[in-house]
Amino acid sequence: MVKKLMYTLIAVLVFSCGTSKKIDTEPLRDSKMKAKQILKRHQNQKANFSTLQARLKVELTEGNKSQTHTLTLRMERGKTIWVNAFLNMVRLKITPEKVQMYNKLDRTFFDGDYEIINDFLGIELNFSNLESALLGDALFNPKTNALKREPNQTSYVLAPKNVNELLQVFYYINPGSFKLEGQSVYQPIENRSLDVNYQSFQAIDAQLFPKLITIKVLENQKETSLKLNLKSVILNQPLRFPFKMPTGYKPIDF
Repeated sequence: MVKKLMYTLIAVLVFSCGTSKKIDTEPLRDSKMKAKQILKRHQNQKANFSTLQARLKVELTEGNKSQTHTLTLRMERGKTIWVNAFLNMVRLKITPEKVQMYNKLDRTFFDGDYEIINDFLGIELNFSNLESALLGDALFNPKTNALKREPNQTSYVLAPKNVNELLQVFYYINPGSFKLEGQSVYQPIENRSLDVNYQSFQAIDAQLFPKLITIKVLENQKETSLKLNLKSVILNQPLRFPFKMPTGYKPIDF
């Protein structure tokens, strides 16, 4: 139970911010636009805010089993990602320096670095990576000279110029909004793939944030899917991030 909850919260933070808006993929696709120009336009669409709070509905499916949770998400740009669940019984706090969690249900805790997230996903991540992916931006900060444009009839597809057997990342960018329609991470040697599809966005304070997201992880023919629905998003309000590591709890064994 504890492990599944921790992994669910990590998955939420890595991949998930009024009206819902499905991005139109038909107009404005420019056949002459270069990868460098596309990437720059996408990077210019990054949301500008100081704080964010939202309700997050999460549906996790593994094989024939599924579970649904509703969480409270708070963010302070560049500083803190905070999640509260089960009526204040479970809390997770991520900062640029560490990852912390406690569970009052079974009196366990975790207090460590990003190794737990990196082990779970199989790739090296930092706070900036997590924040970007949660907001619908490119998971990594790719260099313009490392990407090329691939042929596609509806989206701008940016792919790595050089094949890497350890890690390959593809970005699918909407030609109208220049927000991500999806991003895919492949690890050929590990036989692992990760697909994130941003199905719809919501306009908040004249900016676009993800609303509906579907995530699929495939590893050695085993598929895990995660559906996220981000609701009641509020920006730039004073927020607290209460977190006091309890005493007398047992460390979570991963």
